[in-house]
Amino acid sequence: MGFWQSALEVSNRKRSIQFSIMEWNMSEKPAVLVDPFFRSMDEIFSESDQCRLPDIVDIIWGRSESMPLEDAEEALKVVDAVVCSSWRYGDVLYEAANLRNIMTVSGAFPLDLDYDYCFANGIRVLSAAPAFGRQVAEMALGMAIACVRGIVAGHLAMQKGEEKYLHAGNAGAFNLYGKQVGMIGYGGLARSLHPLLKPFGCEVGVYDPWLGERYLRGQCVTPLALDELMATSQIIFVLAVPSGENRMLLDRALLELVRPDAALILVSRAHLVDFDALTEMLHAGRFRAAIDVFPQEPLDPAHPIRSAPNVVLSAHRAGSVREALWEIGEMVLDDLEAIAKGVPPQRMQRAEPELAPRYATTRVKGHRSS
Repeated sequence: MGFWQSALEVSNRKRSIQFSIMEWNMSEKPAVLVDPFFRSMDEIFSESDQCRLPDIVDIIWGRSESMPLEDAEEALKVVDAVVCSSWRYGDVLYEAANLRNIMTVSGAFPLDLDYDYCFANGIRVLSAAPAFGRQVAEMALGMAIACVRGIVAGHLAMQKGEEKYLHAGNAGAFNLYGKQVGMIGYGGLARSLHPLLKPFGCEVGVYDPWLGERYLRGQCVTPLALDELMATSQIIFVLAVPSGENRMLLDRALLELVRPDAALILVSRAHLVDFDALTEMLHAGRFRAAIDVFPQEPLDPAHPIRSAPNVVLSAHRAGSVREALWEIGEMVLDDLEAIAKGVPPQRMQRAEPELAPRYATTRVKGHRSS
């Protein structure tokens, strides 16, 4: 009975999908596969945006659970766009005659996608990464202040009845006002954080080998060599997107340059840091740190970073605020509306031929070598 019921469900599902495809062929609206799992529909779309979505495009699936792969592969052969968290559909890309937009909601460009084929065939690959800029920047600022003012340590001391009052409780603490700030990377996260620092009157230096000096000076920051930034900054924000070129960029030698009165704020990816060396130096009391990302997550309960002094730890929470995640849906919806009007999408980040192979998160698949 179970087998026949299952077979009937599959048959009904396929019939429903085929009927929907016939309807789309008669519609003037773009046909879009909305398959966002691991994210849920409610996580990324507000109630009003979920109601508005079918007014803009014809939707296939549009559910929180993952669409069965064989059905998704059939749908991709006819849709104009796909909203997904990753590219899990394999070589159906080469049969997707109408596909012009791959819109990812994970916050990174998809793995194992043939970017060369996409670029050559007019398929835009779009990421919702810009939606995370403001929420991560807010968290980075909060973690920095908590770190340099010893807020977490002071709270824990109060809970244990070991607090020290007034001046004695501020040993090693310092203000953010007027300090030299270093930013490693000046992409979306840094550009969201920079305005938040302006009320503090900080001097901001930047290391970003992907950007020119004139451009950086035009953003009112000072371009710096990495070793100079590490040695002179009192607050160092690690904000760069992980690439094949910056794995363990902050090695032991560079970490040794950090001032004893400085704080390192790690919020982009642990990929950029020699985490073992960082952990060792923090246990030695070399400098302070606030860390939101780790080499393996969940973090091993026995990892020594958990017991390091003068460290604020966060479980990769900087970019997961519910209300802020709705900005992902807003970006997707706004860009689908642009696509429906026959104009280029503007809000999501577009993969560029020069950069896609360099991101550590893409693992670009080459069709010719596959």
